[in-house]
Amino acid sequence: MPKVTILPDGKTVEVAPGTSLLEASSKAGAMHGSACGGVCACSTCHVWVQQGLASLSDSSELELDILDRAFDVKPSSRLGCQARVGESDVVFEITEESLRTYLDEHPAERRSLAEKGPPADAAQALRARLAKVVKR
Repeated sequence: MPKVTILPDGKTVEVAPGTSLLEASSKAGAMHGSACGGVCACSTCHVWVQQGLASLSDSSELELDILDRAFDVKPSSRLGCQARVGESDVVFEITEESLRTYLDEHPAERRSLAEKGPPADAAQALRARLAKVVKR
């Protein structure tokens, strides 16, 4: 089974081919936002694919239209709810926009992070991103 690595968390999870990047994030316990619940109605699950882009499912016209609404779109951008893993390993980064959405969807977790800071075992890159997103 292919391995999916989620940045900035640094979490890796094995998933079956056909699993969406958003589903992989959920399985790994990563902070990946999705305001619409993963039905391709918003751009908040936007990710940047760093490895394995060619092995993902093709982008649909709807995904490309929705992706036009995202912030900081790059050639490696995909919507986590639409990009499905093929047979190869994938590495992707959750965007700051998506992290903000996740914390908006989980206010108790945002409050806890604001009060206590990120967990001690959180990857340094995630700690830095959370410091920008969470108001202390």
